[in-house]
Amino acid sequence: MHCVPGSGSHNAWSRRIFEATPPTFQCSIELEDIMSEANKPAELPAWIKDHISRYLATNGEDGYLWDATVGGGKGMVPTLLLTTTGRKSGRALTLPLIFGSSGKDYVVVASKGGAPAHPAWYLNLQDNPEVQVQVKADKFTAHAHTADAKERALLWPKMVEIYGPYTDYQTKTDRQIPVVVLKRL
Repeated sequence: MHCVPGSGSHNAWSRRIFEATPPTFQCSIELEDIMSEANKPAELPAWIKDHISRYLATNGEDGYLWDATVGGGKGMVPTLLLTTTGRKSGRALTLPLIFGSSGKDYVVVASKGGAPAHPAWYLNLQDNPEVQVQVKADKFTAHAHTADAKERALLWPKMVEIYGPYTDYQTKTDRQIPVVVLKRL
């Protein structure tokens, strides 16, 4: 985050020290600030926090490929970091997700392991579809949308090919697991 003194000058800062009130600042948030370690939700398992930390620290050199055998898949799969804005908290939250691609767009699956409810990140992007994405060192803003029936019919098999357990997850839940397309802005 980059901040500069707001109304007033350095003298305003000095006056405020004596007045015991903080100075005002005008701040702009940079993409690097949003894609920072501080945005990891506290309730995440340690191995996911570690994945995010390694991804961020190395610009994806460590963390881009994830060993899917840990989750029942086969081999190494690509991951990106998705940052959504919390629909309740307003805080930026970053998570690693397995992804595929469709043309220039990235595709992720809101599986939550086949749980009955959608993952929080999916609910967040429904409220605010402008998200931040990091694929290796490439950091960018994207617009997220849920694939419609026709688009999902094409994308779901591609995502299952990348990570087979998605099929099992779908059988465990009554909800249709959303496929989300991330279009770079």
